[in-house]
Amino acid sequence: MDKHLLDYNLKVRLPIIAFVVIAVFAITYYASYAERNSIGYTPEQPVKFSHKLHAGSMQIDCKYCHTGVDKSRAASVPSVDICMNCHTLARTDRPEIQKLTSYYKDNKPLEWNRVHKVPQFVYFNHSSHVNKQIDCINCHGDVKAMEVVGQTNSFTMGACLSCHRQPEKKISNFEEIKANLKKGPENCSACHR
Repeated sequence: MDKHLLDYNLKVRLPIIAFVVIAVFAITYYASYAERNSIGYTPEQPVKFSHKLHAGSMQIDCKYCHTGVDKSRAASVPSVDICMNCHTLARTDRPEIQKLTSYYKDNKPLEWNRVHKVPQFVYFNHSSHVNKQIDCINCHGDVKAMEVVGQTNSFTMGACLSCHRQPEKKISNFEEIKANLKKGPENCSACHR
């Protein structure tokens, strides 16, 4: 290959490739920025759902709807089937329940808008936290008092590390669970795999 052509390829193509790689990373990183860092981020949901009523007044355990949170990495958002366990009979005359029922009858998934999210390059395991009896309120806020769920805490590396380093200052139910709790890992490979 001609040396001038090789120099040209390096001078033109290399910066373009570098730009594309950086742009893809930046877009991926900042696309989830609101979910990770925007305290107060409260997206509109396809069906109005009151956590204050269900988790608060009725005291339905988080694990009833968010199945697998104590067994898997993800908390999972509820399927329409879970909602219909009660709402085939309860409050069927309400407009939001009727909307929910139409999803169920049409066998269509209800596409909830995600409120809490860590970036794709971060590994987070709900079950390891839930099984240590760390209360959901520590990361998700007092959901039982929220009519509409919104983000109340930052999901940055600094926020996670501050809890791992000083759980006694960060975990609201620390005194109840301290016998079974150790400081969380601080090594990079614990979360960046």
